[in-house]
Amino acid sequence: MTSNSEKVAIVTGAAQGIGAATARRLASDGFAVAVLDLKEDTAEKVAADIESSGVRAIGVSADVSDADQVRAAVTRVHDTLGAPAVLVNNAGVTRDNLLFKMADADWDAVLGVHLRGAFLMSREVQRYMVAASWGRIVNLSSTSALGNRGQANYATAKAGLQGFTKTLALELGKFGVTVNSIAPGFVQTDMTKATAQRIGQDWEAYVAARAAQIPVGRAGVPDDIAHAVSFFVSPGAGFVSGQVLYVAGGPRG
Repeated sequence: MTSNSEKVAIVTGAAQGIGAATARRLASDGFAVAVLDLKEDTAEKVAADIESSGVRAIGVSADVSDADQVRAAVTRVHDTLGAPAVLVNNAGVTRDNLLFKMADADWDAVLGVHLRGAFLMSREVQRYMVAASWGRIVNLSSTSALGNRGQANYATAKAGLQGFTKTLALELGKFGVTVNSIAPGFVQTDMTKATAQRIGQDWEAYVAARAAQIPVGRAGVPDDIAHAVSFFVSPGAGFVSGQVLYVAGGPRG
């Protein structure tokens, strides 16, 4: 397969931020796109926006940490758009706190969405990719995988995704499926805006302070990450697998 025409991509957590930017970028690359998110109405709006550009798309609601919902969602994508050839595991949540303040539920929620969600989605779609002898899986990690105060749950989940990526690359490579990971640094999204609000900082001042610590001198935007995803899922990236790409404006952002 040398063209993206008629290939189907699933992007999780795609109703906003990095996920929405990725869904739109893959659509512009020629993929039919399933916009998967808990927020069905917003997912459908993103899908409708993509369809207005002449590309097939659907909005799908699913909790990626729920095996039955994942199975139903992927089946719907298959029946509506076709067999998925690309999966971007982007869905994520934060429940930040210092270790001694962190509740069991906060730990479970973050690992459930990031790690269990990536596992369930990847397990469900890989059979279509193996059957086609072609597939691309991209997992969204983070620079927080290197450790970040107040994010024991999030950092653990994001580090785990890197190990998950490398293991799937070993298991699926012989079937024509590549698996890679992107680790964004600071990116301006609703999630990072919520972090600023939680710690009581003005958003513009927060962005400026973070940007001052980044070698390229600016904060990231969702399109920066979408561009990296576009490379990993491209036909020409078939010899790139098991890699973790830090998209952070420097060695760590």
